[in-house]
Amino acid sequence: MSIVTERPLDPGHAKTRNTLRTVGPILIVLGLVLIVLGIAGIFLVSPVCIVLAFVGMPVLFVGSSMSMFGFVGRMARYQAQEVAPVAKDTFNYMAKGTSDGVRTMASALGQGLREGGFGGSSQMMVRCHQCNALVPDGATFCSQCGQTLGKTKPCPGCQELNELDAKFCDNCGHRFA
Repeated sequence: MSIVTERPLDPGHAKTRNTLRTVGPILIVLGLVLIVLGIAGIFLVSPVCIVLAFVGMPVLFVGSSMSMFGFVGRMARYQAQEVAPVAKDTFNYMAKGTSDGVRTMASALGQGLREGGFGGSSQMMVRCHQCNALVPDGATFCSQCGQTLGKTKPCPGCQELNELDAKFCDNCGHRFA
């Protein structure tokens, strides 16, 4: 059995991450030392030492940024380990609390599909072209608007109503002129 290893997008990724993880904390410490020396120098040595504090601030910022990028993967994995169990528990709680509602919705959807002619209903339904109401397939007129449903030409032989463009009667086969 072979072990598949994932090749990183950047072959130098590990080296960059280790550099960020090493240099970042060093710059943080250096920045803090410069800030402390600058502030202490104002009171103890000379007001000119405040420059050390202003140099220490960007060094502290750069060190913090490097550390953040160096440890972002570790922080993301930690966060995922903390959040995933809570999300799982929340999902299970919501699923348990909404199962009756989901069943009701599924039942209503199934009933709607059956009434629309897509399910196990014994009677097919057709849609009125005038008002879009569902009516039984054999109906001659729409129960909502009274529109004739396709069969409008009576056969001279059997009086069956046929569609206007029919060439033959669908009941007796009589040919229309």
